Amino acid sequence: MGDARRLSQAEASADAVLLLGPLYHLTLRGDRLKAFRGARRVVRPGGVVVAAAISRFASTIDGLFRGLLADDEFEAIVERDVREGQHRNPTRRTGWFTTAYFHLPGELLGEAREAGLAVEGLFGVEGPAWNMPDLDRWLEDPRRRAKLLAALRRVEAEPDLLSASAHLLLVGRRA
Repeated sequence: MGDARRLSQAEASADAVLLLGPLYHLTLRGDRLKAFRGARRVVRPGGVVVAAAISRFASTIDGLFRGLLADDEFEAIVERDVREGQHRNPTRRTGWFTTAYFHLPGELLGEAREAGLAVEGLFGVEGPAWNMPDLDRWLEDPRRRAKLLAALRRVEAEPDLLSASAHLLLVGRRA
């Protein structure tokens, strides 16, 4: 087990570094910057750093999808999430997630760049097709699948749509 804020690996010792979880468990900006800086230190020049984050609007999306916004306690959590990015679950209900930080796309870009990474892309993981009622049919039919993938490629990195995804994926490189 490791700590993304204090990576023990040698400088420039990895071809790629994956931050697939620590950023949303680090609620302080300074700690997230340490994780990004550590990833940059460990990856070789030209190497890739891939970082996952939870969107500031994930609990709103989840609350709408699962009907959780009908609960006043959940709605209070969502209001703080949107206002501050600080997700807290004082009820300890397991389906309402744990203490976390939820990013705005621009914040994630800023943190990566401040840590010295050259950002190559920021993507919404789910994208606009995640809740299509007949998604399986589209994926099974080669012609429909090709049309769906073409549509998704057109919008996958559109800045105005990134927050509509519950999860974000940043790709950066050490210069």
